[in-house]
Amino acid sequence: MSADNTKSPSTNSPAEPSNFLRQIIDHDLAKGTYLHRVDQAGKPLPAVVTRFPPEPNGYLHIGHAKSICLNYGLAKDYDSLPSGGRCHMRLDDTNPTKEDVEYVDSILDAVRWLGFNWDHAGKEHLYYASDYFENLYQFAEILIEHGKAYVDSQSADEIHANRGNFGTPGKNSPYRERSSAENLALFRAMRAGDFADGAHVLRLKIDMAHPNIVMRDPVIYRIRHAHHHRTGDKWCIYPLYDFTHCISDALENVSHSICTLEFENNRPLYDWVLSALHEVGVFKGPLPHQYEFARLNLTYTITSKRKLLQLVEEKRVDGWDDPRMPTIVGIRRRGYTPESIRLFCERIGVSKADSWIDMSVLEQALRDDLDVRAPRATAVLKPLKLIIQNYPEDQKELCSAPRHPHHPEWGKREFHFGRELWIEADDFQTNPQKGFFRLYPPKDGLAGGRVRLRHGFVIECTGMKLDAKEQVLEVYANYFPDSKSGTPDSNNYKVKGNIHWIRADEAVPCEVRLYDHLFTDPHPDSGDKNFLDYINAQSKQVIQAYLEPSMKTCGAEERFQFERHGYFVADRVDSKPGQLVFNRSVGLKDSWK
Repeated sequence: MSADNTKSPSTNSPAEPSNFLRQIIDHDLAKGTYLHRVDQAGKPLPAVVTRFPPEPNGYLHIGHAKSICLNYGLAKDYDSLPSGGRCHMRLDDTNPTKEDVEYVDSILDAVRWLGFNWDHAGKEHLYYASDYFENLYQFAEILIEHGKAYVDSQSADEIHANRGNFGTPGKNSPYRERSSAENLALFRAMRAGDFADGAHVLRLKIDMAHPNIVMRDPVIYRIRHAHHHRTGDKWCIYPLYDFTHCISDALENVSHSICTLEFENNRPLYDWVLSALHEVGVFKGPLPHQYEFARLNLTYTITSKRKLLQLVEEKRVDGWDDPRMPTIVGIRRRGYTPESIRLFCERIGVSKADSWIDMSVLEQALRDDLDVRAPRATAVLKPLKLIIQNYPEDQKELCSAPRHPHHPEWGKREFHFGRELWIEADDFQTNPQKGFFRLYPPKDGLAGGRVRLRHGFVIECTGMKLDAKEQVLEVYANYFPDSKSGTPDSNNYKVKGNIHWIRADEAVPCEVRLYDHLFTDPHPDSGDKNFLDYINAQSKQVIQAYLEPSMKTCGAEERFQFERHGYFVADRVDSKPGQLVFNRSVGLKDSWK
């Protein structure tokens, strides 16, 4: 399923147990269900055609990423077979009041960023449902002519009241038996703009007593005098999703229409529309078939577009790309990589059963991706001044560390030891706890704490300076000149503590944003909960920190492991040379003890 998956599926090998859809597709391939199809130009079609069809009414989120990886990944994998595979990118833009070109652009950018595109065999397969408006209208007229659709003049409230419920059948509309000619005339007048919004709708004539309420004469067209981002003011009637989606699949020769479980109840309508149009000769078989998989439920997140929009509009977050948001633009800004998202989707698999995926699975995917390719750097997030009393003020000594412990070919990063250093405030305690092996002052005739400055010298604490509130301002220490890391005599010093440091006069100041879960509850949107009650007030902390000198020219969206602290990314919007801003993407697996 991943974009870089090099394994080719085979009809002779068992399907991956984590993806039941492969079993379905392999079965279809073995039966030849979608083999030997041709397009309108008579050119052979792949036996596996999937699609990713979001509505452009918001920004994509991590749940959409699963669908993207699934649909594009399957198509890519099966394209290695002679029968072929491809995936279409389609914007289901049939609701002009909620859709915007901003969302269209963000969706296309997100798919590309995840590592996928819609090119296949030299042709671009980017589609818009709005491109089919004329087709959809003509198909609706055909259904009217064959007595399978009618214009209903009831109000929306009346239609809803007459649908019935699970225990009560619906009531036929008083307009249900209009003649085909009358329905056709009214429908054409609707298109011409002769009626106000809500005056009429077009409904399918199925069964008002059907046990599946979706099948009780569903509305497929409504009047809406609204400007569309692609078609302008050409149309004042717009098709609904359940009518549009299946027809779009058929027009594009989709074979396997893969969607999430909430559409399972709508599958009979999907099949009914296509079968009805097949019966009257509009579509030839084999028709597309819909399959459902469990949507991604990730702890400490919400994925409702409406509620995400609420967070943005009420300024509870800093926009759609806030690094705490589950949107793809948000997790990208947080520092997640396309590779880590694909790895995550591969690991969680595909099933029919709803379940919760712990956020730690996503975080570990990022760690596993960045561990092997993120350069290392030193950062001091809680700066405390350390004075090396026995080191000359006008002297400095070159030290170095590998850019990556497993990539010696990447070379070394260089920095200097000096009299004044920055260390982490957590590395010093005035009254050390049991098992604390870092810096502490001498007491009761005992020497102060002794540690190794990582890639530098061994030092011993000699004292401290406090302010009027007994807060530590400075820590004092002496160094041992023959203890430098990498020298023969350094082995003579055995210490338990190893701490990070940066020379004060070459430290690079930067803003660091420490992000945590946006919600305190792992399931903030479950049951009767109001998700707003569980917003984590500590989900964003902004601090001033120092980085080692090699980071001075760091570019936006460069990722590093700040040794000890975790993985960080230079903010793609706000960070620039001379004014660095870093976001914490994820902490290290094991916290520093």
